[in-house]
Amino acid sequence: MLGKWLKESKYTVILTGAGMSTESGLPDFRSADKGMWKKKDPGKIASTEALNHNVNEFIEFYRYRVTGLKECKPHKGHYILANWEKRGILQSIITQNVDGFHGLAGSRNIAELHGNLQTLHCQVCKKEFPSEEYLHDHYQCNCGGVLRPSIVLFGEMLPDQALDFAAEESEKAELFIVLGSSLTVTPANQFPLIAKQNGAKFVIVNMEPTDYDFYADEVIHNRKIGEVLDELDRVI
Repeated sequence: MLGKWLKESKYTVILTGAGMSTESGLPDFRSADKGMWKKKDPGKIASTEALNHNVNEFIEFYRYRVTGLKECKPHKGHYILANWEKRGILQSIITQNVDGFHGLAGSRNIAELHGNLQTLHCQVCKKEFPSEEYLHDHYQCNCGGVLRPSIVLFGEMLPDQALDFAAEESEKAELFIVLGSSLTVTPANQFPLIAKQNGAKFVIVNMEPTDYDFYADEVIHNRKIGEVLDELDRVI
């Protein structure tokens, strides 16, 4: 049915979560058994508190994350979505991921709810830098400010512009597809419901069941996202 709905939909919106990133080889930082959060308390280290009062450990933590990020790249699913956007099949992407892989693959209409780890900015003057600066042991701006990842830290609000764009796109959607999200984090898990309430078909592609499966018009479990998208790409 999903292939048929994709062909018929005049406005398709996709929400991507951690499952989209793990297929590129990135660890799921919230995973209980193998995630980085097992070793570090995110509330302490990935926070504004650490940035302001424990900056050395904060930078060490994010230097490790940036190093891991640079060892990975977008997978075929990212490129398929970018191609769908160019073909007019897909109108926009809402993502919970900070890897920046949708943009690197060529997608343009993206709401990055939690920011982008591919860039840094000065905490003081806001000047932007590529995240490779961390790999070159460059942690300070010429103005004296600390270079920090351009992502949402614990203790910070999500960006209004991304939230507004995501809400507007969800309202417009005729088809709303979730790829690789457990839909446990607010406000991201509200966007498919907004779409559903406005008459959209709602599809979930996720390895494991979610609490939102009941609301979905179609659910696909135990399948790699890249494989599902590749199959769909052959029929639309």
